[in-house]
Amino acid sequence: MGNPRGVKRDFEVLEERRFRAWDLLQKGFNQSEVARRMRVCSQSVSRWAGQVAAVGQQALRKADRAGRKPGLEEQHKHRLEELLLQGPERLGYDTPLWTSRRVARLIEQEFGVRYHQGHVWKILRGLGWSCQRPESRARERNEVAIRQWKKV
Repeated sequence: MGNPRGVKRDFEVLEERRFRAWDLLQKGFNQSEVARRMRVCSQSVSRWAGQVAAVGQQALRKADRAGRKPGLEEQHKHRLEELLLQGPERLGYDTPLWTSRRVARLIEQEFGVRYHQGHVWKILRGLGWSCQRPESRARERNEVAIRQWKKV
């Protein structure tokens, strides 16, 4: 089932739970009883016991992080922001608008890391950038004439 959206896993609590389960197993409780007391499924207790048998108690230690390691390192993110501030025209684009596809292409060219264009917005948001669209106005628009028309 997992955690609700936005709630991070607490690795210390999870590690503590695994070690408490192991202590109960050492005291002679069967895996079903340990699972019931720890409020986990019996498969988890079985997996923990198997890992301890294969590797030792260090198998119950917490993981450093959840999920896949990021493709871009912090130094790359700083360099990416510098490149973004230079604008997309520097890369030969006609318009001064960064799109997800363009940013993904920039990341691949500069750092050799491929990101799906749908994921790029998470990187940009982490850098403090926001999604903005330019106002759609005609190039021929005459602001003075518009003000005059509104007055009269």
